[in-house]
Amino acid sequence: MTSRRSRPSLGVPIFFAVTLSLSAYFTFAAVQGDFGLFRRAEIAVESRKLEDELADLQAEVTRMENLTMRLSDDFLDLDLLDQQARDVLGLVRGDEIVVN
Repeated sequence: MTSRRSRPSLGVPIFFAVTLSLSAYFTFAAVQGDFGLFRRAEIAVESRKLEDELADLQAEVTRMENLTMRLSDDFLDLDLLDQQARDVLGLVRGDEIVVN
């Protein structure tokens, strides 16, 4: 009688190795990849920063529109005109003393 030795099957360990490798890859990609959780958190933070910057710029635009309206022909604010003449042109009234 001849005894048969059976060799262990390599299919099962290879299947588990491939499955484990693919699972590790897709888990890593879901967390660290271009569309992963960390990138999503970075985008959320950047979005909040840009929204804050937009709010600041809108406030600045509103302020400048107010100043422009106050210097228009329809509505002239003499105090603002006096301030701008002093700042931009360096004008001084006759009864003032300039100290450098």
